[in-house]
Amino acid sequence: MRAALWLVALFGVAVAVALFAGNNQGLITVFWPPYRVDLSLNLVVLLLLAAFVLTYAALRALAALFDLPRQAKRWRMQQKERAMHAALMDALSYLLAGRFIRARKSAQGALSQEKALGASGVKLVNAVQLRALSHLVAAESAQALQDKAGRDEHLRQALEDPSQRHTALGQETREGAQLRAARWALDDRDAPAALAWLDELPQGVARRTLALRVKLKAARLARQTVDALETARLLAKHRAFPGDAAQSIVRGLATELINGAYDTAQLLRVWNSLESAERVMPELAIGAALRMAALQGDANIARAWLLPVWERMVAPHSDPSAGGLGDYQSIKLVRALELGLESLDAPWLARIEAAQQRNPRDARLQYLAGMACMKRQLWGKAQQLLTQATMGLQDAGLHRNAWCALAQLAEQRGDDAAAAQAWKRAARA
Repeated sequence: MRAALWLVALFGVAVAVALFAGNNQGLITVFWPPYRVDLSLNLVVLLLLAAFVLTYAALRALAALFDLPRQAKRWRMQQKERAMHAALMDALSYLLAGRFIRARKSAQGALSQEKALGASGVKLVNAVQLRALSHLVAAESAQALQDKAGRDEHLRQALEDPSQRHTALGQETREGAQLRAARWALDDRDAPAALAWLDELPQGVARRTLALRVKLKAARLARQTVDALETARLLAKHRAFPGDAAQSIVRGLATELINGAYDTAQLLRVWNSLESAERVMPELAIGAALRMAALQGDANIARAWLLPVWERMVAPHSDPSAGGLGDYQSIKLVRALELGLESLDAPWLARIEAAQQRNPRDARLQYLAGMACMKRQLWGKAQQLLTQATMGLQDAGLHRNAWCALAQLAEQRGDDAAAAQAWKRAARA
């Protein structure tokens, strides 16, 4: 459409010129004594147009001629700027390829080019970011080369640029430098320094996944298990770990807190600090009950912790894949309950007897019910259950304890032969 309009306009101009110049009889007379020159009006118009075009071309040529020094200077600045960016890209490529000496050299070359451009009066829009990235590449290369003095110097220069705080990209680059500094401190096994760098980050940055990962490693290295547990919970909420890795890490840290309790009061504080989903984990509940028994604490509290785990074990069709307990966890639960049988109350005794009656072939429940009856001085029932348990127990420790209990029962009723035989079986187990 535009081409058609231009064509119509061109035809219109041609018609106007033809109408004006076709029958134009006008003359222009120039008197130059003693001469007289007669010129047609069309020729004068053409001469004026030609003079205008020549004058305009001459002026443009003179302007271009006088602008040559500025253009040459601009071209040189562009070449230096391109060389600067090329040096930074080379530094990044060398860094990724593991050529750390070349990477540091290229980064220093980029810094030199930027300094030369600044000294010549050229102000780059991304000069602040470019300087910071060049210093970070040089610092990363120095870290890989174990040059801590060079690393710290480049890091200091990257962070001390006051222009970074005035732009969003500059602030992001500064935060990235602080995160890298925390990672370097962690590589040096300097957990306090890594945590100090993380504390300088803004609150929003400190909750990013990368910062939380660094904080988790630093807290574990510094033996700050409480902070490590809180960080692991945040990472689990962010889904920063694949599969069941988050649950495994949280479980390991909570177990470390439980095992580190030096008295029952601290153990209670640790247990109360756990989340509801963590308290029903069999490993944590059993570990806390065992620790309570080791600290000679209240067995009733320990059994209250074990109640959800017990219900999972005795539930019908308690398959580990469906939320039940495995053999190892079930054996640990039986051992944890066994440690508190001296103060076993009636509700728990009823639970154990009901579970054993629902699963009469479960050797672990037979063993636990037999030991409970023995503590309650129900000698006959205890002997019956423990004898049945010795035929099916797979765990060597429980098998040995069952035979030891049978030996004690035999000694109590005065059957020395049966006691000796039971002690031999216990020794073989």
